[in-house]
Amino acid sequence: MAHPRDSLPAGTIIDCYCIIKTIGSGGFSLIYLAEDEDTRERVVIKEYLPRKTAARKNGTRVKVIGGEKQWNDFQHGRKLFYREAKTLATMQHPNVVRVRNFFLANDTAYLVMDYEPGKNLGSYIKQRGGGLSTRFIMTVFPPILDALSLIHSRNQLHLDIKPGNIHLRPGGNPLLLDFGAVRHYAKGPGTKTSQVVTAGFSPLEQHRGSGHIGPWSDVYAIGATMRACIEGKPPPSAVKRHAREVMPAAASRFKRRYPPSLLEAVDWAMEMDPRLRPQNAGDLLKALTGQCSRPPAPDPRPGKGPG
Repeated sequence: MAHPRDSLPAGTIIDCYCIIKTIGSGGFSLIYLAEDEDTRERVVIKEYLPRKTAARKNGTRVKVIGGEKQWNDFQHGRKLFYREAKTLATMQHPNVVRVRNFFLANDTAYLVMDYEPGKNLGSYIKQRGGGLSTRFIMTVFPPILDALSLIHSRNQLHLDIKPGNIHLRPGGNPLLLDFGAVRHYAKGPGTKTSQVVTAGFSPLEQHRGSGHIGPWSDVYAIGATMRACIEGKPPPSAVKRHAREVMPAAASRFKRRYPPSLLEAVDWAMEMDPRLRPQNAGDLLKALTGQCSRPPAPDPRPGKGPG
């Protein structure tokens, strides 16, 4: 299985980059700090190395572990990883991580990004214990929503927004990271497909797998991430909320500490019914910045919608 011990050792050269050290690992990839040998600039390299189906064998090459199913899974995952790289390379936005290069080597795929000093929002929330200021929230989330609006305008969905995937540069300027779950969607009816799920941040339609996903799905995750900034912990999972409402409205629970426009935007974004949420990042951005208010709930009646 892929493990930090499968990391490329310091000093390894891949393409024109020299590995300095491993700085992260996940279920599908290893993350390295490296140096561009031509420019001497530091970069971050993401290597596709899925924990369940591959490991490093005989030096630097990656080998699939298992039979035909594992081989097919690895090939499919590598294709999606490469698609992530191509997608990111087209996203020119100051709050989306910049892709410098992507290539195939060692029987796997690599994505090269700018190195950005700072820390992720998840670590910052844990360090501060929640209760982050209105000023902080309004520094971080409008730029992230603007970046997400660009992503949605390209008919793409992020589908893994959470505190750990928002990077805070020195000074608090945010950066949206990790597009490993990115999906293309067709405007109109939502897409039915299996998804990456993070309890507390993924909406019910992602948990179900067969649910209709769309920009409204990313909107829920943004609302949940803002609530985590306020409360200091992940919200209850959408599955638990669906079974039994266990989460009081932010507008009532935190009204002594935060402005109504912020709390109402959080509650609107986290509606369980996708049809009742802001339908895209732009709508949520307008609500968060006081440019529009939440519309009244429609009368319940049969009908098709994104949910």
